[in-house]
Amino acid sequence: TGSSDPYCIVKIDDEAIIRTATVWKTLSPFWGEEYEVQLQPGFHSISIYVMDEDALSRDDVIGKVCITRDMLAEHPKGYSGWVSLSEVDPDEEVQGEIHLRVEVLGSQGGRRLRCSVLEAR
Repeated sequence: TGSSDPYCIVKIDDEAIIRTATVWKTLSPFWGEEYEVQLQPGFHSISIYVMDEDALSRDDVIGKVCITRDMLAEHPKGYSGWVSLSEVDPDEEVQGEIHLRVEVLGSQGGRRLRCSVLEAR
């Protein structure tokens, strides 16, 4: 139909911790959702998967963004901007980007991740 029913899943080291709401029938979803979670001291990466909800079969993966611990260290005040999606399946072409704001708050002993999933296109 030329549209998707997108939502996002946020994973820390491959453990799903957040699922956004589904935005129905659009290629330019707006979520504006913000989450705060405790970060384990030895975490490696944060992955945001953009999914297409499908009522009749398994949900499709549109693409993903991976933010590593090293990338966050390069932006100590956090990162905000558009990030291109990368493929999950090497046989699939991926187009699109997601607007994120990611910050690590607190000290080494009690760090929290604030992740704002804003919109996609």
